[in-house]
Amino acid sequence: MTKALPFAKQKIEKTIEKYPTPFHIYDEKAIRENARRLLDAFTWAPGFKEFFAVKATPNPFIMKILREEGFGADCSSLAELVLAEKVGLGGKEIIFTSNDTPAHEFVKARELGAIINLDDVSHIEYLEKHAGLPEFISFRYNPGPSRGGNEIIGLPQEAKYGFTRKQLFEGYCLARDRGVKRFGLHTMVVSNELDPYNYVATAIMLFDLAGEIYQNTGIRIEVVNFGGGIGIPYRPEEKRVDMNLVAREIRKAYEDKIAKQGLAPLRINMELGRMITGPFGFLVSTVLHKKETYKSFVGLDASMADLMRPALYGAYHHITVLGKEDRPRDYIYDVTGSLCENNDKFAIDRHLPEIEPGDILVIHDAGAHGHAMGFNYNGKLRSAELLLRPNGEVKLIRRAETLDDYFATLDFHQL
Repeated sequence: MTKALPFAKQKIEKTIEKYPTPFHIYDEKAIRENARRLLDAFTWAPGFKEFFAVKATPNPFIMKILREEGFGADCSSLAELVLAEKVGLGGKEIIFTSNDTPAHEFVKARELGAIINLDDVSHIEYLEKHAGLPEFISFRYNPGPSRGGNEIIGLPQEAKYGFTRKQLFEGYCLARDRGVKRFGLHTMVVSNELDPYNYVATAIMLFDLAGEIYQNTGIRIEVVNFGGGIGIPYRPEEKRVDMNLVAREIRKAYEDKIAKQGLAPLRINMELGRMITGPFGFLVSTVLHKKETYKSFVGLDASMADLMRPALYGAYHHITVLGKEDRPRDYIYDVTGSLCENNDKFAIDRHLPEIEPGDILVIHDAGAHGHAMGFNYNGKLRSAELLLRPNGEVKLIRRAETLDDYFATLDFHQL
């Protein structure tokens, strides 16, 4: 099976003349269309807001595109807060969800007027001491053994994130007693989930919990945030999650558990990242070498420093050999990079057309948690990021690193 590409070989060859491989390239038109589909699915939901998970693709050009489509930003660090600020986001268009957070990051979030979503009950006092408590605050709930996670994110009770149920009720009362007036509720219990009903179960859990919080404390939850976690079809045989189905099922739960219980209006937020940009980014690389030993190896000019998911998780990323899409996949290769790590492999025992040095390989679904997770081991330099505009123009949105960049934090004169 194959996966579609938004560009042809000739287009990429021309691009390589100006921007050598490896590079990441993102399809702006597809990202915008995908963003609109999500918002259209939730037009029924009062005050619906998607806060794009900046960690997935922390590039200001991508963030600006999503801001233009009506998205906010889900930030988890100082740098992400600054990125959001740089693209013109502020106030309640930013949610700051972090853990083990230093004081100066809370100060910046307060300066921007961001929604602060606390990860632990002890952080209420910490936030008050260092940055002051805002009028509105949200807490991240960890359901522990009462709710399963999934294979990617693991069991909630093993996670470092969030309040227990008991801490959640105590936290709302403590924050109210210290002057907080308005409250939100958040969770994140799945990752890369392709079963839409598992995500719907998250919504049902939070709707039920919002009702219980009101009944037990008198505190009315204004916003529930289901977090992110909706997956993408990395494999050609997998299907994209039907967001219209997700929205319909969440609406049924909302009407039954919120509207009928007199708890409406309750705003709905999400923090999707991978689903928004993941399928619309590609790592483009050139074959440098072929090696025949106990196996057949194809060596690229990219490495796990450009896309670490296969090495880190054994994750599958589909690979297209440009110009050979219609040829039989009757050769078996390990597709490798040049790091001094044996797990620096994009694919193991992958069936592909016959490959020769100079061939261009496109690694699919690299638009989230791809370039963002890059690193400099072995002195590898971070690759460029490009944007394929709707008119076919290719725009540089992050240049490749240079040796000067790599050495910029060193002072060789002091040797």
